[in-house]
Amino acid sequence: MAQLGKTWWGQRFIAALEGFTDRGRLQRGRGYSGESRILAFAVSDGLVTATVRGNVNPYYGVYKEPRYRTRIQMAPIAPKDWDKALAHLGSNAALVAKLLMNEMPDNIDSAFAGLRLHLLPASRKDFALTECSCPDYANPCKHIAGVYYRLAGQLDRDPFLLFELRGLSRERLHQALSTTPLGKALASLAEDRSAPIDAAESFFTRPAPAGATPDYRAFWQGERRLPSEIAPARPPAVPAILVKKGGDFPAFWEPEGSFIAAMEELYRRVREKNKDAL
Repeated sequence: MAQLGKTWWGQRFIAALEGFTDRGRLQRGRGYSGESRILAFAVSDGLVTATVRGNVNPYYGVYKEPRYRTRIQMAPIAPKDWDKALAHLGSNAALVAKLLMNEMPDNIDSAFAGLRLHLLPASRKDFALTECSCPDYANPCKHIAGVYYRLAGQLDRDPFLLFELRGLSRERLHQALSTTPLGKALASLAEDRSAPIDAAESFFTRPAPAGATPDYRAFWQGERRLPSEIAPARPPAVPAILVKKGGDFPAFWEPEGSFIAAMEELYRRVREKNKDAL
C-alpha cells in the first residue's frame, strides 16, 4: 500500500489520529482511504464531507452495498487569535518564504505554541466534529479513519488546506503574507512576464523574399566580433521559484520522494555537466 502522509505535516496529522484511535480500527481504516471506497470527497468552509462505500454483510442483514455519509471538522481558531498569528508569521522572514513557496515550515508548531495555539492537531479536542451514518458505535469508525487518511493525502499536496480547516481562508493568509516586505519581493519575482500571444495565419513558417543581395562574408564572419570573456551569470534571488510554488507533492507527482528535491538534483546535474561550457 502506498505511503499515506508523505510530508512531515501529513504524518503529524496521522500521528494525532493514531494517538486516540484503536490501532486495529486504524488498520481497517487505511483500506477505506482509496478511490474504490471513497466515492465523493469535498472540503468546504472547513467542513470535510465524504461518501464511503461499505460492505455487504448478510450476517448483519445488509444485503445491498451501503453508502455512508461521513463528516469531519476541526476546531476553528478564533478570529482574534488568527490576527495575532498572522502578525507573528508576517514578522518572520523564514516563515513567510516557506509559506509563499507552498511549503509548511518545520518550526510552524513552535510559532503557534508561542501564542498558545495549535495549527496541527494535538489531541481529539482539536476535532470539533467526527460523525458517520454507519451503525458502528465507535468514533472514529473505520470509515471516518479512511477519510482522515484521505485528508492527510490532500494536506501533502496542499498545506494551505490546514489553515482552511482551522478557519482561515487561503485568500486572507496569502494577502497577509504578501503585504510583508519579503512577501512583496517574492510576489514581484513570481510575476508572469510572458509575452502576449499573437494569432498566426498559418501553423507553418513561410519563407520571405530577401530585400537585397545578402553579404555572405558578413553572414559567415559576423559584423561584430564576439566578446573574449563572458560575465559570470548571477544566481537568482530565489532559485526555481515557480517549481517550488508547486509544492513538494503536486497532483501529478506519484513517487514517494519530494518533487522539489528531484528537480533540485536535476538542475544540479545540468549545471555541473555544462559548467565548462559557460
